[in-house]
Amino acid sequence: MGRLDGKVAIITGSASGIGRGTAIRFAGEGAAVVITDLNVEGGEAAVRDCKENGGRAVFQKADVSSEADIKALVARAIKEFGRLDILYNNAGVGGAIGALEQISVEDWDKSIAVLLRSVFLGIKHSVAEMRKVGGGSIISTASVAGIRGFAGLHPYCAAKAGVVNLTRSAALEFAKDKIRVNCICPGGINTPILHRNQPGVKEAMEGWMAKGQPIQRAGHPEDIAGAALYLASDDSQWVTGQAIVVDGGLTIGSGFFNAAPDAQSPTALPPSGYVGPSFEK
Repeated sequence: MGRLDGKVAIITGSASGIGRGTAIRFAGEGAAVVITDLNVEGGEAAVRDCKENGGRAVFQKADVSSEADIKALVARAIKEFGRLDILYNNAGVGGAIGALEQISVEDWDKSIAVLLRSVFLGIKHSVAEMRKVGGGSIISTASVAGIRGFAGLHPYCAAKAGVVNLTRSAALEFAKDKIRVNCICPGGINTPILHRNQPGVKEAMEGWMAKGQPIQRAGHPEDIAGAALYLASDDSQWVTGQAIVVDGGLTIGSGFFNAAPDAQSPTALPPSGYVGPSFEK
């Protein structure tokens, strides 16, 4: 028997990386999954992966910074599967990177819209449906960058810190409804948001990440999917308002914190500018 049998989940940013890995895991545990992303090709492929893993899934294209799109996403879950039990706010971008004085207001606002406003919108529009079924679980992808600083990642750090504390305040508000609100703080996860699907970069990142943290390997989407499954399932029914760190020991000892994102790193990210969705070149 699956740990999510009979449950319905929305997972944003699930065409690739952490979201896709989690969608496949949830489907294998019995959940019906609404895949959502701007990447249509990747989203439809993720639906096929979920079905091959024994689950039900549909794809909905959505811009997570748009309130209308989030409302439509929740409506799609209800139309297709009749209820909503789990929301995983996972969609993200690198956002504006580089020296703080060089970041434009426009790039700052775009970063915050995707990384923080989307979490607010997801929570806002999912709780009413969760109340109807007696409760639910809201999960968001924060980051270790939300609990300490990284050079050159100013909007990202600020937004992820916001996700951590929004998780806490929302958990207080919705505990009476048996709606649990938690977030996951991943460490170095080798996903397309870093390697941009550029030849050889994914493999180079594996080795570079392995050298920088106590558990000497790069993190993978499956590592975060396991934590998300715990938070989505009844195993965590007394857990709310928490920022669960899943980082291979990165936050207890690493040389990464003092380096800008381009320093000695094989990442395909530019040293400055705005980094959008991972499927965009």
